[in-house]
Amino acid sequence: MGTRYGRGTLAVTAGAPRVPHLRRRRLQLYEPVQKRTYWSLAVVSLCAVFGIWALLSYTGAVQNLFLPTPTQVWQAAVTENNTGILWPDVGASVLRIVLGFVISSVVAIPVGMLMGSYKVFEAALEPPIDFMRYTPAVAFIPLTLIWFGTSTTQKLVILFIAIFFQEVLLIMDNVKNVPMPFVDMAYTLGLSPAQVVRRVIFRAALPGIVDTLRISMGWGWTYLVVVELVGATDGLGFQIQQAQRYLDTPEIILGIIIIGVLGLIFDFSFKGIYARAFPYMSRGR
Repeated sequence: MGTRYGRGTLAVTAGAPRVPHLRRRRLQLYEPVQKRTYWSLAVVSLCAVFGIWALLSYTGAVQNLFLPTPTQVWQAAVTENNTGILWPDVGASVLRIVLGFVISSVVAIPVGMLMGSYKVFEAALEPPIDFMRYTPAVAFIPLTLIWFGTSTTQKLVILFIAIFFQEVLLIMDNVKNVPMPFVDMAYTLGLSPAQVVRRVIFRAALPGIVDTLRISMGWGWTYLVVVELVGATDGLGFQIQQAQRYLDTPEIILGIIIIGVLGLIFDFSFKGIYARAFPYMSRGR
């Protein structure tokens, strides 16, 4: 028989379905994986990308003018480091992205909190913010160059336009997703509306806000490079633009790789902050 009984317990014998294997469980929805497995898969995927690049470039499947070899890119990095060009450009770009991101976020968080908590602020602010959100930040580059020239201020204005109007609406949605029972309970305990916003709604929405900030940083890098490509005298985007003039593809690839590495550093920093600050939100992380 397929089953037998003992002391009220159903025991599974031959013919009964087996428990899914561990490998199958890894493909279950929201099923966590060990950190070692996670990082192993991440490293393998990155190595696969660089492996395809090496295969195409070293074998001559793609001419080096269009796709330089990893060795050529490394030589370009060594040359730029020795001539003192590399790190000032990296520093200029990092400084701009950090300043633009901080300024945008410092304004977006309180405005998004107000819009998500009070319908009157949502009604008053969402239409103009939506209007600006659908206006490409790149379209403002010629105008800001006329206003501010190629100064750092011009870059920060473009970064603000690119980040703030997207970020503030996402923060508003984070606030709207706070469960109403939390608010009702706070009122029952005698908290004022301002205390509810500060001590209940903000804290409940904070995990989503941190995720929003992480996504916003990615947008910021995209627009920063565009700005530096068009009107700058230093930075990684400027470096790429200068290399393009002389068909120096190793330097172009080098700039792209540095931007990608910096992006990974910022992204995983936010993930680390999230994991440390909100361990109770670890599902699927």
